[in-house]
Amino acid sequence: MPTHSETRHLPYTAQQMYDLIADVAKYPEFLPWCAAARIRRTYAAGEAHVLEADLIISFKVFRERFGSRVTLYPDQMKIDTEYLDGPFKYMKSDWQFEDAPDGGCNVSFHVDFEFKNAILQGIIGVVFNEAMHRIVHAFETRAADLYR
Repeated sequence: MPTHSETRHLPYTAQQMYDLIADVAKYPEFLPWCAAARIRRTYAAGEAHVLEADLIISFKVFRERFGSRVTLYPDQMKIDTEYLDGPFKYMKSDWQFEDAPDGGCNVSFHVDFEFKNAILQGIIGVVFNEAMHRIVHAFETRAADLYR
């Protein structure tokens, strides 16, 4: 059951980073291993805005589609993601965005998941930390491309 948590201070506003992470349809443009994204549907849930989305993840010989529910809380500057269907036993992630008093913002990220396929889980276990660093770096690079 790999998990990863980190908080980064970035030279952008919390709103800019929230908007970047919330734009799931653009993930294939910059995220490693993300071959495609499709928004199934969107709807309101109280003060939250919900996206149900499919991502196609391609890694070496594996190509998997998984569905997730992305719940956007714009007033709280928070994004929660939960697994709907695909190759995982479970998957949850959350993002929190906060403007920093000295400028820029703090972005906190946490993910916890497990694959159904033991072989895929084993492969990911070997490269998990490197994969998380590459994904976080991809978001940072995207922010620099968009906001500098």
